[in-house]
Amino acid sequence: MQTPVHSYEELAKKDKQYLWHPFTQMKDYLAEDPIIIARGNGRKLYDVNGNAYWDGVSSIWLNVHGHCVPELDQALRDQLDQIAHSTLLGLANIPSILLAEELIKIMPPGLAKVFYSDSGATSVEIALKMAFQYWQLRNQPDKKYFISMKEAYHGDTIGAVSVGAIDLFHKTYSSLLFQTIKIPFPYIYRSPYGDDPNEVKKRHLQQVEQVLAERSDEIAAMIVEPIVQGASGIIVMPDGYLKGLRELCDQYHVLLIADEVATGFGRTGAMFACNHEGITPDILTAGKGLTGGYLPLAITVTTDEIYNAFLGDFEEMKTFFHGHSYTGNQLGCSVALANLELFRKNRVVEDVAEKSIYLNQRLQALYELFHVGDIRQKGFMIGIELVADPFTKQPYDWTERMGVRVCGKSRELGMILRPLGDVVVFMPPLASTLEELDEMLDILYQAIKQVTES
Repeated sequence: MQTPVHSYEELAKKDKQYLWHPFTQMKDYLAEDPIIIARGNGRKLYDVNGNAYWDGVSSIWLNVHGHCVPELDQALRDQLDQIAHSTLLGLANIPSILLAEELIKIMPPGLAKVFYSDSGATSVEIALKMAFQYWQLRNQPDKKYFISMKEAYHGDTIGAVSVGAIDLFHKTYSSLLFQTIKIPFPYIYRSPYGDDPNEVKKRHLQQVEQVLAERSDEIAAMIVEPIVQGASGIIVMPDGYLKGLRELCDQYHVLLIADEVATGFGRTGAMFACNHEGITPDILTAGKGLTGGYLPLAITVTTDEIYNAFLGDFEEMKTFFHGHSYTGNQLGCSVALANLELFRKNRVVEDVAEKSIYLNQRLQALYELFHVGDIRQKGFMIGIELVADPFTKQPYDWTERMGVRVCGKSRELGMILRPLGDVVVFMPPLASTLEELDEMLDILYQAIKQVTES
């Protein structure tokens, strides 16, 4: 059956009449002509009017190889010939079993059991519930609080928002949330302890230890975005900070949850960000790049120590009572298997690590622009912080919408970007070639220059 052809005008009218877009002020959206994507190919998106755009944020941080990848397309077609979905509640299916095996092979050593879900936020929700129930089953019911980082983002479900701390996103829902313990994230560019990474690391770890020393008997877990705090503006940890957190959690008998939803699957130049410092969390969450950007699938991976605490006779009611209708969906797991095979075949992680050096060299040119205050990069995660005055680090007034305007100009020039306040995020698909990265970086440079210097 051929898809009916609709005019741009008809689609735009229906879009504005029927759709509510996420993280979008709809009053602004309704005043503009929307970009309506019709198809994708490689690292580009094409709208219904035939205009092409570089996918400069990997369709919100999740595209790996590009769009319309033959191997991933074929994996979905092959699975459709078998079955699209059956429940994982008390049953098994072939792709979910095989994918779990492959995932454990690439996990930080010691992680052993995979629990499937459908999004990054739900993978975090699962991790919080696992950690909470683990201590109940270990007869330590007072360990029920969570440490999380200021300006953290872990998703939009109530549990995930409770351990998040971005006021713009989360303040409205404060009365719905459970209490957590918030500690500062080491933000070197705006640190009260100066700009020496070692001093910043030391002082922040001292703050963490003070909290743990006073309250570890009531803390279930610490949750952190390892190496890069994403939605707060691509804030990169000083070297050794993550390893220090692992050591402190071990010392004070607190679980460590690594939220790798944004950082996992090669995005930072390692398969998982935890690999950079050789640490293994007690629980790891991941999603986004898991299916190469094709289907919603996420994982919560944990140790045998935690898994075994839930084993018991039926009457003991130790079961982990959590699940989703589409847990372990065969289509998602099949395309994820094909995605991991492409990782191996194309040496994606190694390729990202190598290209990141080139990216870093090219990004230095942005410092020629007066209003570029800081450039933060780990692998293919890049944030360019725009400031009104680089000498005092004075931010722009919120009402100037500088990040929004730069990303709007980028669209005009042929690349989709999305800001985090006045931090312009550049996060291209991992398979982007050097030539493609050059074209994208040229647009990024021009967009910042034309808007900030106009």
